[in-house]
Amino acid sequence: MSLSVLAALFGFAFVTTATPGPNNLMLLASGANFGFLRTIPHMVGILVGLTVLTLLAGVGLMSLFESFPVLRTILEVLCVGYLLWLAWKVATAAPLKETVASASGQPMTFLQAAAFQWVNPKAWAMGLSAITIYAPDRSLPSVMLVASAFAIVCFPAISVWAWLGTVVRQWLSSQRRRQVFNITMATLLVGSLYPVLGSL
Repeated sequence: MSLSVLAALFGFAFVTTATPGPNNLMLLASGANFGFLRTIPHMVGILVGLTVLTLLAGVGLMSLFESFPVLRTILEVLCVGYLLWLAWKVATAAPLKETVASASGQPMTFLQAAAFQWVNPKAWAMGLSAITIYAPDRSLPSVMLVASAFAIVCFPAISVWAWLGTVVRQWLSSQRRRQVFNITMATLLVGSLYPVLGSL
């Protein structure tokens, strides 16, 4: 892989992980509710989950989807269903003080965040697109390079969202503003499904 293509790969990985999507919306909420340090396991889970998903997609899952297209349809249905449920949870979230005080109000764990990537349509779209563009031969070295690019840029790209959550924490302490924010985020989450699923 030439340096120019390698630079394009890292640019693709950074932009796709840094732009709004389910992971980053959840990190924004986690940063606001629990602070940056308690959100770190969530961020590391995203990094590991996305890297493993991309690696496995390149070494076998893409071929499986090509051989059995119905599996791709099932994946899309599961992703849409889960993301619609997630959007509903975001839109109807309790006020910040209630969420923090709740016994069940805990940040997402490392394992939960890693597992979430398998029902995250943006993660699938990112991984499959990167393999198609930058590792078309699907050789193990090429696929590992693509997965490594995501592993390297993921944490700095997504940590900004958790930090932004800590910045807006005080602003979201107003119940009315939080309701408007949550409904806006949920609407954007649902709206993001169409372009993402188009590339799945």
